[in-house]
Amino acid sequence: MSESKKKKQGLSLAGICRSRKLIARLSVNDFKTKFAGSYLGIVWAFIQPVITILVYWFVFEKGFKPAAIHNAAGDQVPYVLWLIAGMVPWFFFSDALSGGTRALLDYSYLVKKVVFQIDALPIVKVISAVFVHLFFVAFAVFLYVLYGYVPDFYTLQIVYYSVGLLLFATGLVYLTSAVVVFFRDLNQVINIVLQVGVWVTPIMWDMEKMEIGTAFKAVLKLNPLYYIVQGYRDALIGKTAFWEKPGQTAYFWAVTLACFWLGSYVFQKLRMHFADVL
Repeated sequence: MSESKKKKQGLSLAGICRSRKLIARLSVNDFKTKFAGSYLGIVWAFIQPVITILVYWFVFEKGFKPAAIHNAAGDQVPYVLWLIAGMVPWFFFSDALSGGTRALLDYSYLVKKVVFQIDALPIVKVISAVFVHLFFVAFAVFLYVLYGYVPDFYTLQIVYYSVGLLLFATGLVYLTSAVVVFFRDLNQVINIVLQVGVWVTPIMWDMEKMEIGTAFKAVLKLNPLYYIVQGYRDALIGKTAFWEKPGQTAYFWAVTLACFWLGSYVFQKLRMHFADVL
């Protein structure tokens, strides 16, 4: 392929839209092949996160006995409900980032095809993670109903926060999937970041009740996932609308757009070398 043609192959949203049926097929296939060959198949995609939630719930509620969690009305909220509201978005982010980072490596045979729209490959991994996410959103809402929390207008905000998380993850994945082709150690770096991130993000603990200092809290709140995790809890427990937090909302979308632009830019600049390296 000539150099001029390669330069014209920028990250095309129109091209991605035209490839939506292909992306859908690849996403479904990617989801199924993760557990191909096992007796339970895709059931493992749901068993593993459920067991993780049960372990965290047992260790923190029964072992460490965290401070009571209350909703906007002042009623105490079961810890398991508070925990799952934070774990559901984290599971999606972790799955999307770790899987999306390997997108070009896993589909290297497609990257080498001149006519294939390789811009779609990182999105395939993100959409593949959406399938499990939808299940756990439904599972979380069902669990809340069992505890007497009936879905209302605020619950619909889960759609808004899920879309925001999807766009944020996609921007990061375009960046990491491009870089990992040339720096394979990035896979291990991502794994370490996710291991630390699950603790830095207030998922198992309530930041407002920790004695860590106002300045340190402010730094931790710069994590875009703080906005998402708190958003899920606002939708399910706090009954707070996202427009009631204009500062945090503006900051999250500014960071998301910046990540999306940076990821798209790096992907476009490096894409002409993918086939050669892979």
